[in-house]
Amino acid sequence: MTRWRSGGAALLRVLIVWAAGTATMVLLSLVLPDFRLQSADGDSLTRIGATAALGAGAFGLLNALVWPWLVRALLLVPALALGSLVFLLNGSLLWLALSAIPDGRGSAGPTTAVVVAAFMSVASSATSTFLAVRDPGAQGRRLRRMAGRRAARSGPARQSGVPGLVFLQLDGIGYRRLVDAIEGERPEMPTVAALCATTHRLTPWYTDWSSQTGAAQLAILHGSNEDVPAFRWYEKETDEVIVSNRPSSAAELQRRAVGRSGSPGLLAQDGASRGNLFTGGAGQAALVLSIAARRGRGQRSRAGYFAYFSDPAHAARTAASFLAELVREVGQAVRARLAKAGPRVSRGGLYPLIRAFATVVQRDVVTAAVIGDVLNGRTSVYADLVAYDEVAHHSGPDSRDTRQVLARLDRCVALIAQAIAHAPRPYHLVLLSDHGQSHGETFESAYGHTLEELVRIGCGRPVPRAHRRHETGAEARGAARAALHRPERPAQPPAVAPERTGRDRPPVVLASGNLGLISLPELPGRADRQTIERHCPALLRTLAEHPGIGFLLVHDARHGPVVLGAGGSEHRLATGEIVGEDPLAPFGPRAPAVVRRAAGFPHAADIMVNSSVDPDTGEVHAFEDQIGCHGGLGGEQSRAFLMSPRVLSAPEGDLSGAEAVHRVLRRWQHETRPGPGADAVPASRAAR
Repeated sequence: MTRWRSGGAALLRVLIVWAAGTATMVLLSLVLPDFRLQSADGDSLTRIGATAALGAGAFGLLNALVWPWLVRALLLVPALALGSLVFLLNGSLLWLALSAIPDGRGSAGPTTAVVVAAFMSVASSATSTFLAVRDPGAQGRRLRRMAGRRAARSGPARQSGVPGLVFLQLDGIGYRRLVDAIEGERPEMPTVAALCATTHRLTPWYTDWSSQTGAAQLAILHGSNEDVPAFRWYEKETDEVIVSNRPSSAAELQRRAVGRSGSPGLLAQDGASRGNLFTGGAGQAALVLSIAARRGRGQRSRAGYFAYFSDPAHAARTAASFLAELVREVGQAVRARLAKAGPRVSRGGLYPLIRAFATVVQRDVVTAAVIGDVLNGRTSVYADLVAYDEVAHHSGPDSRDTRQVLARLDRCVALIAQAIAHAPRPYHLVLLSDHGQSHGETFESAYGHTLEELVRIGCGRPVPRAHRRHETGAEARGAARAALHRPERPAQPPAVAPERTGRDRPPVVLASGNLGLISLPELPGRADRQTIERHCPALLRTLAEHPGIGFLLVHDARHGPVVLGAGGSEHRLATGEIVGEDPLAPFGPRAPAVVRRAAGFPHAADIMVNSSVDPDTGEVHAFEDQIGCHGGLGGEQSRAFLMSPRVLSAPEGDLSGAEAVHRVLRRWQHETRPGPGADAVPASRAAR
């Protein structure tokens, strides 16, 4: 009897979805002049309805039977190009469906067919979703369709009671910002607030000096971020610039980290990496930059773009949301300009497209991929949602723009939690961030010149009238270029290419948020303080006395690594000796340790520069074109969060450094896997 009832309910849902598609087709035939559902002599409304029903049924069958094979046939097409082809292919299927209607009653022009197909796909998907909300079984099937997976394909090991782990990184959301978002009667992130109030604990953790995704995620996934001084840096021995969001650089950083740690990564055992810079050793990866340039056949995953677009309704919804986000960004930028709100940065060029990619396409595809992994019973999943970080760079970490992004990220968490409730195995859901964001006017806006211009002045070099802006250190740019299969930019950007050969080479000045790196290519190896002063006598003094600079790190031939501040102040890191006022004091008690560690990196720049910080407001000055920044010390950028189920062991003491977070995640993996003398930890039911 139960089976008959289930079959009857499924048949009823099919009929309702069919009726919705039929009604949509009839309405569009009345609105679109190039779409016809009747003969040239005209037909009754009943006959038009029957024709629409036949066309909707044929279209539904073609979508169910033919569409998945079309998507599989296009695995080599660039991901975002596939998103555009979806509309053309879906329109072609509708044209075939109309051609199957007897007596030539159905016809549509090519453009009209694409429009009608998109509306019908969205209408059918919306109807299915509405029905699924009232039927837990249907909700599970809808989630499986969204992810392009079937839980039935899970092996026996994945269907066991051993809990899996989902690590969801909410990029750039600092500890304080998250607390603000989950407090109050109407929290900005109600799902996350409910988790924190019931089953999860919230723990702050503190980043390294390089408070950015490249360093943090490399350590979290691979156990080591040794010799990663910034988001981008110059290596003298190869005369190249390493940039964390460039695929070849990410691959090299991953190779170095694996060599240092001796482990393939956090996700090596039946893991999946989604939307990250690095794989973590995962066998399944989607939107991962370190393997974007070249993918092995065994690493292809239908839980990426292709699984997402296996339902043509996704393309229509994503395209509509993408356009809406473009309009939203333009409107918000105009409003900020008219209100003369400050500080502000340029929001033109490609930024609206990059923002729409990060807040819509990357978000939707990564969420669908994680849902697919959960429903497939994968053991460990690590995914990164970059939407907040991208918007905060240009709008500020506490702006109204970012509050809207937080609300949409919360819905992603809720959707993943729903998938966990339908998974073939229990799961622990862990939320974390890689760094926070600090706010403030840019260095150039505040002082009228860039760091590179200041360095040239200190070196007695001419300052070019027009300077080239570097791309900001945002992960979404690299992800968008990889999704489009765009070629990498040169390993040595034009801005740092030598003006002349031989000994007259200009300084290389790079920025990572409010952290600056200055290298003198004509001086071999790591130039010490004395050599720099002989080569450019006024440079160190010019930098240290500038009001927008908090401190410099240089290597002293006598004292080792030394931090220089204004008025001749020094902090000698090897001995702890302080001359004058401590230049690190405004940056908190952890500053000496993290700066001392970075000073030992082989590829630390000749001069490392950190902007000043306002001790009362936490404002810093980014050397990039960002009003919300991270990369150095000062403000909230160095304090990230870790939200974990209380059934897992609590982090011990202060979590300082991303490598410490890796060790905690490793411990939780061991706790959830049964072994000699250990029992599996019961799964968290917070998301159920």
